[in-house]
Amino acid sequence: MAVNKCIKYLLFFFNLLFWLSGCIILGVSIYLKVSKDNNKITEEALPGVDLMIAIGVIIMVLGFLGCCGAIRENRCMLLLFFISLLLIFILLLAAGILAAVQEKKDWVKENLSKLIPLSAQDQAVKDSVEKYQRELKCCGLIDGPQDWAGSVPDSCKCNSTETSTCTGSYYNTPCATQIAELVKSNMEVVIGIAFAIAILLIFGMVFSMILYCQIGRKQEATTTA
Repeated sequence: MAVNKCIKYLLFFFNLLFWLSGCIILGVSIYLKVSKDNNKITEEALPGVDLMIAIGVIIMVLGFLGCCGAIRENRCMLLLFFISLLLIFILLLAAGILAAVQEKKDWVKENLSKLIPLSAQDQAVKDSVEKYQRELKCCGLIDGPQDWAGSVPDSCKCNSTETSTCTGSYYNTPCATQIAELVKSNMEVVIGIAFAIAILLIFGMVFSMILYCQIGRKQEATTTA
């Protein structure tokens, strides 16, 4: 029995796209890592960049493995590719469940609460917080100006005309709230990307197993002939 050429080249094309998506994830993750500029607050609130770099590398390796397995009709490579995709799919599902649970626990505030009081932190942390205070029009991280334990910086000060965000001389919104809103506003994009990856994983597993079985039947037919 001959191997279906359509399945073979569809799997090759899928893995080429898979490899390219790994390159994109790796490139974007490295950019985010570099663009943090040692921002301690970003590292605490969004600690997943290193994980994304690892995922990008893994996807690139798997894409290469799948391409070679499809073109060379290598059952061992295809089986390893299938098992790897299945494990990633399970991890992606587990990460989605964990993200849903962590959202209820307000993990952004939990991570940033480790930095209170801000006046006791090193200068790098203070600079990062002040940067966010100026950009997001907020003050402190969890409880507002009191997070600074009396030494409130000028970046917390607001104009009297900004009545919706001002209480007295300082912004009344903690920065953790603003950062959490930024994360939630991008959640739809993250969910969309995760869903697209899950669909690709399913197609990859189906095609690789079909091709794996066809190669096996072809080898059996050649042996018995």
